[in-house]
Amino acid sequence: MKSRRMFWRIVDEIEALIDNGNFAVGSRLPPERELAEKFDVSRPTIREAIIALEVREKVEVKTGSGVYVLEGALKGAKQPVVNAFELTQARALVEGEVAALAAVSITDDELTRLHDTLVMMQERGDTEEADRLFHSIIAGATRNGAMILSVSQLWSLRESTAAIIDDYASVCSKDSHLTLEEHTAIYNALKARNPAEARVAMHNHFNRLINTLFDATEARALEEIRRKNNEKRGLYSITNLVKHTAQ
Repeated sequence: MKSRRMFWRIVDEIEALIDNGNFAVGSRLPPERELAEKFDVSRPTIREAIIALEVREKVEVKTGSGVYVLEGALKGAKQPVVNAFELTQARALVEGEVAALAAVSITDDELTRLHDTLVMMQERGDTEEADRLFHSIIAGATRNGAMILSVSQLWSLRESTAAIIDDYASVCSKDSHLTLEEHTAIYNALKARNPAEARVAMHNHFNRLINTLFDATEARALEEIRRKNNEKRGLYSITNLVKHTAQ
């Protein structure tokens, strides 16, 4: 996986400020403009960091009021555990409907940008960034703020949970050609402005990912069984036993 995106540095720094008491529980964070100046980054980067902090249940965004530090934000507070299978299932359900909705409102410019991500993936091999852009553009094409936020939060969860990062890394890098084929099918359905086909194509994309995750999990389990059996084989081997007792 590529080096962490810029906003994760901001997430780490804000969490550190919460932990050391600079941003107290219940207090309101400084405005977006001040945070951008403080950390010397753009305002969109701050927005991405806030979304990630919201997913981690460190802060709460109150419309028209500001961003507040939650009571459970301090290090060591219990966080809900989400695994790669749960995340992928949720993404399939949400993004299937996102694709269907986008199919009736997507613009020619957005279709061009989607096609550019296919080129990024095929010609430059930039699968990770192209994948993120692809799903983000489709979410934006819905013109629905809740859909856009949902996709962004699910993606942030993927990038902020160590176990999910490892599970996705173990399968995504091996199947980039399949990802390209699936993205192309989704693109074609959107280009045809066909909601039903767009939904099915998105579901097929995530269904393959879930099955690949199961295959990877099974392979790791079998490898662990083989490792333990080899240890036992060495322990109980008559040949080894005779060799050691004969010395």
